[in-house]
Amino acid sequence: MRKIGLSILSLLLIITVTKAQQRTVDKIAAVVGSSIILQSDIEQQYAQYLIQGYSPNPGIKCQVLQTLVTQKILAQQAIIDSVDVKEEDVDNEIDRRMRTMTQRAGGQDRLEQFLGRSIIQYKDDIRPQIRESMVAEKMRAKITEKVSVTPLDVKNFFNKIPKDSLPTYNKEVEVGVIAFNPQLTKEEKEAYRQKAEELRNRVKKGEDFGNLARLYSQDPGSAQDGGDLGFGDRNTYVKEFAAMAFRLKAGEISPVFETDFGFHFLQVIERRGEQVHVRHILIVPQTTEASLNRAKSKADSVYTQITTNKKIDFSNAASFYSDDKETKFNGGMMLNAENVQTRSTYIPTDKLDPQIALVLDTMKVGEISKPVLFTDQTGKKSYRIFYLKSVTDAHKANLAQDFPRIKEVAQEDKLNRTLSEWFERKRKETFIRIDPEFQVCPQLKGWSTPVTAAIPVTK
Repeated sequence: MRKIGLSILSLLLIITVTKAQQRTVDKIAAVVGSSIILQSDIEQQYAQYLIQGYSPNPGIKCQVLQTLVTQKILAQQAIIDSVDVKEEDVDNEIDRRMRTMTQRAGGQDRLEQFLGRSIIQYKDDIRPQIRESMVAEKMRAKITEKVSVTPLDVKNFFNKIPKDSLPTYNKEVEVGVIAFNPQLTKEEKEAYRQKAEELRNRVKKGEDFGNLARLYSQDPGSAQDGGDLGFGDRNTYVKEFAAMAFRLKAGEISPVFETDFGFHFLQVIERRGEQVHVRHILIVPQTTEASLNRAKSKADSVYTQITTNKKIDFSNAASFYSDDKETKFNGGMMLNAENVQTRSTYIPTDKLDPQIALVLDTMKVGEISKPVLFTDQTGKKSYRIFYLKSVTDAHKANLAQDFPRIKEVAQEDKLNRTLSEWFERKRKETFIRIDPEFQVCPQLKGWSTPVTAAIPVTK
């Protein structure tokens, strides 16, 4: 409740800022080539900063203007280089942002009340800004697409770091997991299917879909919004849900169907090209003692095959038997959640789930644990087998142990230098005028085009 309250206050602050802007004559904060940046553009971005829960800080407006100026430079270059984005991608990004705002506001009606306009009007207002930011990001990616580092680059980068500035890495482990989720039989799931069928029949007989979703749906992300999921494309949903959603016409209600989340039925509110606006009700089957016992028996059997009978190794067992979709095709190895893009398997011990850390404390490198009962953050239970592949003690960074991480930092450094050099050239080629109010910003010092360069001298 407290989080919702804070979000409402933030949204009210946005409306206050907006109304204040309407009472004040807008002014040009910056000119970038043939484009202008208005004071209201900065205030709107600042309001978005506040809605995220950050404390008021006028200095952030300097960062906002710097971002908007660089965005304009990138967008203007994108036109020259024929870099563009698909309109459906812009739609998807706008819808994603609106879903977040709607959830924070406590529903669409409340959000529209705070915004002082309809969702449709607000989407139209922010569309040019969202589109330009996406084009700019795509242009940024094009500038750096060929940037790479060689092993020699990494070594040279590392050698330039002062010894007393080298980072210290915490103790890390590489951990494999095979998960065995309880599977309900058809008979055990039937009561939940029937509950979904009963709710569907009540909707068909005229009861309000949204009210029933608020009362009975077990989807925490949409229940409070009457089951409304907003617009999404086929990649937004799991395949069974997407297949059903895109099969129906606007207004139609689906039959009850099953996904990995449980039993659903949905209603299509609107179709728009390759996007569909839907709402749904979800009924989640509950784990039974019998299903947990079956999961344990399966886990015990696989553990015996790996450790006693030696019929299969851990990696192959994960591929064949694990119910953890994030690790089963990676030999069961868990990834560092903070470095998923690099697919690092080295996980700091202070970032481990306490349940996993407790198991690993009793193990030696190379050992495989007996099946243990595990409860995830949503309360779902499963049996899991863990494999401790390696342990790396806390240490100062060095190339032998930390090459992948140092390479990542070296790559990021080269990307930033490439972008900085590109912007330095473009800034000299582009006419830029910064309003005196913002010329005191340290980030924008020297960005304005000198008057002698801006105004040709005639004889």
